[in-house]
Amino acid sequence: MNTHHLEVMMKTPHLLKACLLSLVLALNATALSARSEPLTVVTSFSILADLALQIGGDDLRVISLIGPDEDTHGYQPRPSDSRLIGQAGLVLANGLGFDTWLERLASSAGQSGRVVIVSEGIDAITDSGGQAHHGHDHGSGDPHAWQDVANARLYARNIARALAEADPSRADVYRRRAEAYDQALAALDAEIRSTLSVVPASRRKLVTSHDAFAYFGKAYGIVVIAAAGISYESEPSAAGIARLIRQLRREQAPVVFVENISDPRLIERIAREGGARLGGQLYSDALSGPDGPAGTYIDMMRFNLAQLMEGLMPEPTVEGGESGR
Repeated sequence: MNTHHLEVMMKTPHLLKACLLSLVLALNATALSARSEPLTVVTSFSILADLALQIGGDDLRVISLIGPDEDTHGYQPRPSDSRLIGQAGLVLANGLGFDTWLERLASSAGQSGRVVIVSEGIDAITDSGGQAHHGHDHGSGDPHAWQDVANARLYARNIARALAEADPSRADVYRRRAEAYDQALAALDAEIRSTLSVVPASRRKLVTSHDAFAYFGKAYGIVVIAAAGISYESEPSAAGIARLIRQLRREQAPVVFVENISDPRLIERIAREGGARLGGQLYSDALSGPDGPAGTYIDMMRFNLAQLMEGLMPEPTVEGGESGR
């Protein structure tokens, strides 16, 4: 055996080890790169997007098809929505008849298996006979369950479980974030109850232009009076306006609130003619932009609470007593 062949035989094990090491390092780098890619999550509206981000953080790329301060009622999906859903690793829908269009889009995009209904397990409030909620029919259930923080906690748990299933490599991270967020939501729920406890019983009445606060009223002991007969999709009838004005006078409601997704002019007129004071703006179905007062779900609930307290608490008189309004 010549010297050259001997040298090759002696070097071969070292070369083989070096090649194997390079292969392992390359595979590890590929796997790490794959894990570092954020999971794409598509949600129907901004509140669900925020809940997902609170749990997913930078590990997610969250796309809300309906953005901040946008009205979900009467939303017309765009062709780009189908493309986004088709690329998603997870699709989050509220359910309860709120965003059935998203479920249909996901099915047509071949993503029906990745749609998670985040309201699953909610004890839904139902109305009489499945009537439409002021021009937008949600079926027999009220879909605005997130207005009760206890329900938002259930939403968050459902989202955390869905993220862990869609992205198992980060399951522990999602679980830890979900636990921390649940504690923050529990504190928020206690804060709302404690703050509202000082409102006199005679003034615990919430009048709004949109029937979106039934869960809030049920959870926190507030009588909710929505603008009966007022529709988003059509001009309000004179009979509908007159009916609401009579309702306000009968209930002796102290204040009427407008919402970020509605035209305030109608409710301003109703408040004026119904003898109620016009309160501040409430956020119901959409967050504000990131620079606004309700950029997250927790910010939204706290902002609404502050608006309610300002509107519902009796106004002090000059002598230091209480005024009637």
